[in-house]
Amino acid sequence: MKQFMAMLKKNENEHPPPTTLLDLAGQLCRKLQSSSPSLEKLVEAMMGCQNKGYFLTNIHVVRACVSVHIHNGQHDAACRLLEYSKAEEKEELVQLWHEIHYRRVMEKHQTDFLTPLQKFRCRKRNPPPISLCPEGLKSRNYSEEIRQHLHRFAVAVTANPDKKQREGLARDMNLQPTQVYNWFANYRRRQKS
Repeated sequence: MKQFMAMLKKNENEHPPPTTLLDLAGQLCRKLQSSSPSLEKLVEAMMGCQNKGYFLTNIHVVRACVSVHIHNGQHDAACRLLEYSKAEEKEELVQLWHEIHYRRVMEKHQTDFLTPLQKFRCRKRNPPPISLCPEGLKSRNYSEEIRQHLHRFAVAVTANPDKKQREGLARDMNLQPTQVYNWFANYRRRQKS
């Protein structure tokens, strides 16, 4: 830790900082416990220097910074940090984004865990920003064309198609038979209510 702090002070005006310094930062972040005072000092030093953007290219540094922010109840700061992170592990960044919001909900409801449904709702209410998932979020909704086709079938033919009919519909619309099955089950449920 002392070696890192000395290197950081020596190279604080270098752009980009030496690779050895960035690697050492990642190693230290991986080794230190998430709530230890040493990790807080380390994060504070990295985020206080001019080169903090370079440190945020390392997923271990990003994870450590997020962990410290969450531990201190700084959820918004943790989210902002993720938005500006340049780490390449986008899936892990999205997971960290969700973890921040799970923690926020757990603190609000004073509980130690969330049910899968609560997590799902939390993810729906707090989708990750485009900077974390440039390919976009996967939509679980069908196109208007597919919905109309299924709806016409439900009205004109049957709202409870048999296996053969579901397989035919799935083939026609490039869906899985279980997707068609679920659509009709949800359709029938909506009709009842």
